[in-house]
Amino acid sequence: MTDPQPASVYDLDHAEQVESLATFAILVDNEPGVLHRLVGLFAARGYNIESLTVAETDRNAHTSRVTIVTRGAPQVLTQIEAQLQKMVAARHVQDVTRDPNGLQRELALVKVRGVGAERVEALRISEIFRARVLDTTIDSFIFEVTGPSSKIDKFIDLMRPLGLVELARTGILSITRGAETL
Repeated sequence: MTDPQPASVYDLDHAEQVESLATFAILVDNEPGVLHRLVGLFAARGYNIESLTVAETDRNAHTSRVTIVTRGAPQVLTQIEAQLQKMVAARHVQDVTRDPNGLQRELALVKVRGVGAERVEALRISEIFRARVLDTTIDSFIFEVTGPSSKIDKFIDLMRPLGLVELARTGILSITRGAETL
């Protein structure tokens, strides 16, 4: 006797897909509508953008560098990279997370309110994390901290009970080590 066919796709055994983060560095033409098309590519397919940074990198060549962090199963990330490669305005696409020379950093500005022991502890922790004090008042600090996102997350977690009141993050920037360019 043969095995009965499932009544619907919902009855099929779905293997859990392990999702991971991927950081794509994209060199694009610096012209109106490129960012809109890039973001639209993600929105149309239901992919989430976890971090997005964009800036002009070469005025003479009219290029901008876009760094996008997204999450997905390996085949989804491969599909995203292929779709980015097909964009007319994209000059080069690189998956920085798969590049052994890839470097990723983020910057955060962290405002902490505190007096007495909390103030002293906030300063002590900032020294450990090599955070710079950008502004200080009688009852608050603004720290600048840079590094991998995990380092910034830990800094924020330690500052929260000491009086964290405001936070601004840049999103991830990426570049590769060595003389090679994007």
